[in-house]
Amino acid sequence: MKIAPSVLAADLSRLADEVASVERSADLLHLDIMDGHFVPNLTFGVPVITALRSCTELPFDCHLMVTNPVEYLPSLAEAGADVVTLHLEAVPDPTEAAVLARRLGLRFGVVISPPTPWEAVAPWVETCDTVLVMSVHPGFGGQEFMPEVLAKVEALRKLVDSNGLSTDIQIDGGITTATARAARDAGANVFVSGTGIFGRPDRSQAIEELRAVIGEQP
Repeated sequence: MKIAPSVLAADLSRLADEVASVERSADLLHLDIMDGHFVPNLTFGVPVITALRSCTELPFDCHLMVTNPVEYLPSLAEAGADVVTLHLEAVPDPTEAAVLARRLGLRFGVVISPPTPWEAVAPWVETCDTVLVMSVHPGFGGQEFMPEVLAKVEALRKLVDSNGLSTDIQIDGGITTATARAARDAGANVFVSGTGIFGRPDRSQAIEELRAVIGEQP
C-alpha cells in the first residue's frame, strides 16, 4: 500500500515547503502535467520538476495529461522522474512508449479515464508497472469520487493477480478517508490524494489517517 500526495492541491507559491511537509510520511509524490489541450487545464512542466528534484528524495510519479506524452519522456527522465503514466486515450498503443520509458530508466504505466472500459487497457497490463484508474475526470483537482469506477479496479486486480503480475493498481481522484477503504477493497494499492492531504493543516496526520483506513499502520 502506497500513498502519493498530489502536488496539484498544494500551495504552488511555496512548493518546496509543501513537499517537505509530506517528505517523511508519503511513499511517492504525484505530479500532474497538463498541457491545456488534452485536458482543459495547464499546470507545470519539466523545469518545475527539475527544481523540485533537489528538494526531496521522494520518488516522482508523473501523470501525463498531454496530447503528446511520448515526447516528454527523455526530458522527464533527465529532470529526475521515476514513474511516468500515459493516458491510453492519448496513446492507444503504448508499446513503443513503454520500451522508450524503460530504456530511459523510468517505470511505466497507463492511465484510463472514467469513460474508458478496463478491457481497453487489459492487453497492456503485462507491460506496465502501474495501471492508473481515474476516479474523477482528468484535468482539475477537488472533484468528487466516482464510485462506479471501482468495478474497473476490481476487474484489473483480478487480471493482475490471476496472471501473477506485480503491477500496481493506482487510483486517483477524490481519495480521502471517506473513499480510500472502498478503493482498497476493490483492489487498489496506490492511492493518490490531493486535497485529502494538502487540504489539511497537518499533512503527516492526514497521511497516517489514510494509512489507518486502508489497513496499514504508519
